[in-house]
Amino acid sequence: MSRFSEVKDLIMSLEGDFEKFYEKGNQAAGTRVRGGMQALKTLAQEIRTEIQDKKNQSK
Repeated sequence: MSRFSEVKDLIMSLEGDFEKFYEKGNQAAGTRVRGGMQALKTLAQEIRTEIQDKKNQSK
């Protein structure tokens, strides 16, 4: 479950920048959101690979 916590923490860390970008039009916040979303994509892929490996080991 620590991987799930990593995902939640990453999402929550971006909350302020999402608000700044979408509500105030802060372009720098948009750049930070894009970077955070890329990190989320990378983390998601790592988790997917980890899960697949565990599934294959049990066979």
